[in-house]
Amino acid sequence: MRKLAAEFMGTFWLVLGGCGSAVLAAAFPDVGIGLLGVSFAFGLTVLTMAVAIGHISGCHLNPAVSIGLWLGGRFSTKDLIPYIITQVIGGIAGAAVLYIIASGQTGFDASSGFAANGYGIHSPGGYNLTSAFVTEVAMTFMFLMIILGATSQYAPQGLAPIAIGLGLTLIHLISIPVTNTSVNPARSTAVAIFQGDWAISQLWLFWLAPIIGAILAGIFYRWIESD
Repeated sequence: MRKLAAEFMGTFWLVLGGCGSAVLAAAFPDVGIGLLGVSFAFGLTVLTMAVAIGHISGCHLNPAVSIGLWLGGRFSTKDLIPYIITQVIGGIAGAAVLYIIASGQTGFDASSGFAANGYGIHSPGGYNLTSAFVTEVAMTFMFLMIILGATSQYAPQGLAPIAIGLGLTLIHLISIPVTNTSVNPARSTAVAIFQGDWAISQLWLFWLAPIIGAILAGIFYRWIESD
């Protein structure tokens, strides 16, 4: 239960901090943080939680990460489903708090986006389904490669949170224009619920593609690290 509580809190912070930066601060008049700021916000949520709860739960915060670590031989089968359920619930809780805060501004309308992930006309840059799918698979694959490598017993000790946090920052810098960056089904689900329209109909992609990327990375890394 302590591990699940840590995963809940961590995923709550990822959605509140990362999506919150996009909803509340990205385009704030005169001092908006923009794409660069949002990218760093997501990276910082993972970096801070990796230090805070990594020793308790492993700080997955992401169903795709849990699946990738499981296939990479780093995570037990019995914990997989409880972790995924907890991550989704934690993400929804973070989105709920963000919704309450954002609703305090006159004219706020979650249906206009609410940091949801999308493709086609709902892609920030107008990228199609194929581009979105390939982006999410590739970015999640590389994210898991970073996580599996940085947390290996053979990697330099103590640097994993930095590598993983900066890795997620880089992923957002690359892919926000394409899909608004998911690589995390829990994050996508949380805000899609509050967006309430097109984000829900496109949510399937942001479960399927990250999980495929994670599966490929888990298998590939296990092979390259094997004796």
